[in-house]
Amino acid sequence: MDYKAIPFEKRIKENIRNYALDNLYAIDTLTDYCKAFYSVTGVALLITERHGEKIVSVGGFARFTPDVVADPGRKVRVYGRTIAHLYAETDKVPEEKKHAVDQLLDGFAGMLSQWGEEAYLHRESSIYMDELEEKVGVQHIQTAKGEKEDALTGVYHKHYFEERMQVIDRAEVVPVAVINVNINDWKYVNDNYGDVESDRLIKTIAGILKDNAKPDYVIGRIDGDVFIVLIPLADDGEAERYCQTVQDACQNYEDDILAPSVACGYVHKTNVEEVLEDKLADAEYEMFNNKFEIKNAPGYRERLEHGKKSL
Repeated sequence: MDYKAIPFEKRIKENIRNYALDNLYAIDTLTDYCKAFYSVTGVALLITERHGEKIVSVGGFARFTPDVVADPGRKVRVYGRTIAHLYAETDKVPEEKKHAVDQLLDGFAGMLSQWGEEAYLHRESSIYMDELEEKVGVQHIQTAKGEKEDALTGVYHKHYFEERMQVIDRAEVVPVAVINVNINDWKYVNDNYGDVESDRLIKTIAGILKDNAKPDYVIGRIDGDVFIVLIPLADDGEAERYCQTVQDACQNYEDDILAPSVACGYVHKTNVEEVLEDKLADAEYEMFNNKFEIKNAPGYRERLEHGKKSL
């Protein structure tokens, strides 16, 4: 979604769906609060993500499987959307204290909603103001804590991308396609045409990746000329089709100097016990196999060096 193209009010209503709990709360602090509540009241607490993934568990919920549809507990809502569920084990609370405990729990859920809205509004306002500055020509430098985007390309920067990987892991989503995209001969462009053109090549590749991605694709720049793309719940052949589409778009790109080309390697996480980070090396290995094929294909070198004729 292009947030620059929609009003701030609409953005606030829609973008909350992209937030996980660790984007809004300090989970360690939340855990400490639940432990204190448990020690005072004896009431076990469980906080889950919107789809039921356990985030904070204090007390007797180790064998409990949340069903956020049939038994949603107390819903924590931010700007009209459920972002979390609060469960409490009150069976052991004396009858004369149950009303007071229920009030405390209702108040806790309400505070979570309030804290979440404040954190969400602060983050979205900061990002929105940065975009407004960029729109009026003020150069934006990526220094603000919590900012998500790589300054050069607009895709996720490495640290935020790693956070998104962890969120997907915790959600136990499978299958997930993991695609390594590496720019071919970026150093050649930098050595022969300079920093401006090599930066333009990186931005061009990022634009092609974004233009051909579906809304749920997660794209990050994790190194100078390396991108990773995650496809949650990837269909059969979807990763291969995306790679081919991106490579075709590079091949068809017309420019006096640049000849964009990328090598792609993809693997799949198919077991919830696997960790996405462990799949990165496998995808990189497949990418290098693809790079060897591309760089040794007829006509590759001639296309790469065509920009010298414009100098």
